Amino acid sequence: MEGKAGDAFTVDAGEPVAGGIAGKLWLPKGLSGRVAKEWLDRRRMAIRPWAGFVDQRKFSKPRNFGEVCQRVLRNLDNYQSNYTFIFLGLILYCIISSPMLLVALAVFVGAFYIIHLRSLESKLVVFGREMTGAHQMGLAGAVSLPVFWLAGAGTVVFWVLGATLAVIGSHAALHEPEGADVEELIMNPV
Repeated sequence: MEGKAGDAFTVDAGEPVAGGIAGKLWLPKGLSGRVAKEWLDRRRMAIRPWAGFVDQRKFSKPRNFGEVCQRVLRNLDNYQSNYTFIFLGLILYCIISSPMLLVALAVFVGAFYIIHLRSLESKLVVFGREMTGAHQMGLAGAVSLPVFWLAGAGTVVFWVLGATLAVIGSHAALHEPEGADVEELIMNPV
């Protein structure tokens, strides 16, 4: 099963291949394990100490709306990696706590993998047009959409977004920014 020239899923001779069930796992180049690992390592290196992140002595009520805005901006900049891991943790919690969502994800990945393997054997042509990688992903999504609907994936998405905004927003607004020289937010008249 040779890859086509210019295919986003082919593995170059110098690239390491991620091990899978069959020995090789073909992933789009932008979704390779190496890229994900590098991103995760960069996030992990930029993470602030969790002890300072949750230190109760650094939480206080802001004096005015300008201070809230200033705290949110500074804390989003300072604790970006911590907030990313909180968001990923909430997603992981939802996936693990919902067996039906795990089934829906497995159906999606399986459908995409089968479609991709078929496209390696010969070009997939639908209505006289060759299917690109994006079309293949869309077809896999269409096949697995009923399972995602039954699993309540829409509810999970809104729950994760709401919980993330509540947790991160309250932390960013109530946590005092690092540094003793906290200048006031000066608002210019419009």
